Amino acid sequence: MTQHALIMLAAGIGIPLLAALNARLGANIGSPAAAAFILFIVAVSATCVVMLGTGPQALTRLSGQPWHLFLAGLLVAFYVLSITYVAPHFGVGNAVFFVLLGQLVSAAMIDHFGLFGAAQSPLTLMRAGGILVMAAGVALTQMAAR
Repeated sequence: MTQHALIMLAAGIGIPLLAALNARLGANIGSPAAAAFILFIVAVSATCVVMLGTGPQALTRLSGQPWHLFLAGLLVAFYVLSITYVAPHFGVGNAVFFVLLGQLVSAAMIDHFGLFGAAQSPLTLMRAGGILVMAAGVALTQMAAR
């Protein structure tokens, strides 16, 4: 459990870094779309290296997968394109605040209904209150920064 928490903490740390770095690249070259394209080239290259190191045989099972599972790629593209465009105008903190708020709501719904094979965890009053407290905490950090 600790290992998983640390990995996700590192991923969480990376989200604002990704936003700031790619937003700056997009501003420097004058195109958020081109910056996102470069980001995906680097990401695909890194992912390919990891996949080749862990065994590419899983690719042989792609054809039998439901089409909707591939929509995740569109969601990643939407996130990268939107954060690259929005962050320079709205601020990285503000952009990530709304991303976090969306993540809290979406994760709670996925868990509540057990969507896409996720472990089902009902949205109790206590859990909803915790999400509200988390959202309030993120909002307070943004208000304090002004």
